[in-house]
Amino acid sequence: MFLAIGLFASFAHAAADIEINTPAVSAIKNSMQARHTQLEPFYASGAVGLTRDGLVSVRDANAVALSQRQSVNGLVSAENTDRNALYKEIANGNGHPEWEAEVRATFAQRWAQKAPAGWWVEGANGWVKK
Repeated sequence: MFLAIGLFASFAHAAADIEINTPAVSAIKNSMQARHTQLEPFYASGAVGLTRDGLVSVRDANAVALSQRQSVNGLVSAENTDRNALYKEIANGNGHPEWEAEVRATFAQRWAQKAPAGWWVEGANGWVKK
């Protein structure tokens, strides 16, 4: 019985469409894309990194000029709000809100893999520069 449930869960997860494009998902992606150009220099400098839970974090505040720190914190907060909403909307768009954690894990893994050289990503043992 447990094996059957496990197989179904694996099958169901494999059927999740993480590229689903609902109006809500599209609006969130547009918001994230508009913010990306502002965050990109901070990813490149190592001030901001990709966390292992699919969010972003100020990794090294000393890499940010004091006059910019409040702005960076605001960008990171807005990005995390959108990322959390994105994971939820994709799970909902698939008709399975319970898949939110799996959607998050999938995105976290993909973003870490696709991060350009020089960006920082958080792994199981801490921060690593790609």
